[in-house]
Amino acid sequence: MIVEDDAAVRTAVGDYLRAAGYSVTAVADGGLARDKLAVQTPDVLVLDRMLPLVGGDVLCAEIRKNAPHVMVIMLTALDSVAQRISGLEHGADDYLVKPFSMRELQLRIETLLRRGQKSPLVPMEIGPFRIDPARRIAFLNNTTIPLTTREYELLLFFTHHPDEVFTRDDILREVWGWTFGEASTVTVHVRRLREKIEPEPRYPRYLLTEWGAGYRFTVGGGAAGGGENNR
Repeated sequence: MIVEDDAAVRTAVGDYLRAAGYSVTAVADGGLARDKLAVQTPDVLVLDRMLPLVGGDVLCAEIRKNAPHVMVIMLTALDSVAQRISGLEHGADDYLVKPFSMRELQLRIETLLRRGQKSPLVPMEIGPFRIDPARRIAFLNNTTIPLTTREYELLLFFTHHPDEVFTRDDILREVWGWTFGEASTVTVHVRRLREKIEPEPRYPRYLLTEWGAGYRFTVGGGAAGGGENNR
């Protein structure tokens, strides 16, 4: 589904993706998108951030609450790091800054879909965590964790590599499939994941920061100090 108020961009993106073999629904504003999303669940939502009636940030937050498995690529004309981080914090899995290449958008969509399908379907348990790859659901102490697609992939990666330290670049490559990108993307998603798995996100027990190195996932009960500076 494409949600874009610029008719030229909406038509061009829709035509390009249809020619690439995708089934595409395209709508022009946030109100229409909200109505469509109430009855239709797309695999990928290509969402302009600046929309009439209902903004992209609001829609993204709603889709995260109602259908967290939907993958969201946010389009934005705002090219500052702070603006991109803000879009990710509202729940986007990925972002593109306008103007963008149609081919790049297609590759980003393919990467999201491919990474969503590649996980082995063997259930696993580690400490209080249980992963059900067949349903793409994670549990903490037998309670479902409401994860977005990217948060699920990040947790799955960490649970498969306990007590190993990974830099932000490592995580971008292994989880996002990017050979380069904004390191703040990882920072935002780690923060969001901590908010869902940590008893006290400011003092994480499972997803630790190794200063000057990166992140380490552990179920050994360790805790890192430093409050929210544990980013």
